[in-house]
Amino acid sequence: MRISTNVGIGIDRPRTIAEIVEEARRAADLGLGGAWWAERHTADALTSATVAGLAVPGLPLGTAVVTTYPRHPLALASQALTVQAATGNRLTLGIGPGHKHQVETALGMDYDRPAQHSREYLSALVPLLHGEQVEFDGEIHHVSGQIRTPGARPPSVLLAALGPVMLRTAGELADGTVTVWTGVRTVAEHVVPLITASAESAGRPAPKVVVNLPIAVTDDPDGARSWIAEHFGASRRVPRYRALFEREGVGGAEDIAVVGDERQVEKGLRRFADAGATEFIAVPFGPEEQITRTLTALGALNRTE
Repeated sequence: MRISTNVGIGIDRPRTIAEIVEEARRAADLGLGGAWWAERHTADALTSATVAGLAVPGLPLGTAVVTTYPRHPLALASQALTVQAATGNRLTLGIGPGHKHQVETALGMDYDRPAQHSREYLSALVPLLHGEQVEFDGEIHHVSGQIRTPGARPPSVLLAALGPVMLRTAGELADGTVTVWTGVRTVAEHVVPLITASAESAGRPAPKVVVNLPIAVTDDPDGARSWIAEHFGASRRVPRYRALFEREGVGGAEDIAVVGDERQVEKGLRRFADAGATEFIAVPFGPEEQITRTLTALGALNRTE
């Protein structure tokens, strides 16, 4: 299991582009497997990944995730292939429909049939990323066009998927999934079996399963969990996340986060690897010295994988 890190997430404050580049450079210097960007209405994820990729050669890049509702498939395909051409084809494109509140309140759009939206979106996006002429007339999406970007190869595409329908879509039409707030039991008993079966039925390779969670190497695990509860406690109010916590048999995000000393964190990560995760995206948090200790330990672990 590759161990990577989120960069530019700015839990406490938005990060400048220069700071984001330095976070990516630190990830590379410490031996982490890649840098991933979330979409948090700060610096644009794909633009930031391009800037950091140009500054830090060789580091794998990814989005976890960019929201599809405000982006036409032609527009996202063009942007992703531009990132590929600029960075030497290092991008993994994680996409997802987002949340009802985000789409309807912030964007003023209808959060209409997100599962159907995602299936149609992938049906148009994937061939566009392969340079194909696409004529797609779905119930939701209508696409007519082609993107040709010299030097760009199609990026691997991951779909944010938590429920059965979305996981089956990810297995059939994408290269895998990227998850959030999924514990070991949920990954092993729900995510991996469903997406793997769907990929096999579609004749596709074994899917990537990328787990995205807060993590801290610390001698104060109770304090770290309290920090998670304070900053991410609102996740309980999101129905799909609450369902995940119930499936896992825990109370909230603080019970899913990986916290403890170096030995305990290594043990926790190996449990995810044994459950079928192919990559772990660390979301380091807390004081700077805790973040440095965490990333240093994770880089050492990744180099041994």
